[in-house]
Amino acid sequence: MMAEGSANQPRVGQAGPDEVYQRLDQTARAPYPRSWYPRKLAWEIVRGTVFRFSPRRLNGWRVWLLRVFGAKIARTAVVRPSARVWHPWIFSMGEHSCLAEHVLVYNLGPVGIGDHTVISQHAELCAGTHDYMSRVLPLVRPTITLGNGVWVCAKAFVGPGVVIGDNTIIGACAVVTRSVPEGMIAAGNPAKVIRPRPRPHDMPPGAETPA
Repeated sequence: MMAEGSANQPRVGQAGPDEVYQRLDQTARAPYPRSWYPRKLAWEIVRGTVFRFSPRRLNGWRVWLLRVFGAKIARTAVVRPSARVWHPWIFSMGEHSCLAEHVLVYNLGPVGIGDHTVISQHAELCAGTHDYMSRVLPLVRPTITLGNGVWVCAKAFVGPGVVIGDNTIIGACAVVTRSVPEGMIAAGNPAKVIRPRPRPHDMPPGAETPA
């Protein structure tokens, strides 16, 4: 007698070789140019030691290390010790922008960040995916571009090929898979535009910033 509900159980592990849509034994083992691999090794050693364990106040040291490895990063940028940039030589960040604690810039492809932009803690910028229409899942490395005055809030995910316009806010834990126009607030999974971002009131000259 067939157990109750067993007819609805999914078939697992019974697809033959010709029925499996992807063949991981045929994927490229070295998807990057050969010249990248020595740099990748050197950067992993540096990032995991003198970068990762540098005192928080030694921001200039971390910016310098990123520049040594090819990043186009402004000297006024802020990069916290636990932030991780996968490939510095295809990374750029403008004036006064910030990578907060535990940010992951998974830039298999280029990532560009404008001026005065904040990437908050535990956010991820993922500039890499695979072409699922091919059986061998080749690596695809679309560019991510963030404009000026952008705020990507905590634990948000920005996916491959996304462009985020100037002065846009991406809400906490949002999953952004499509580009977002400038001057908007977007949130949710998948992220959607909620409303325009209000223009802030400028403080009068000499006024103190509220606590």
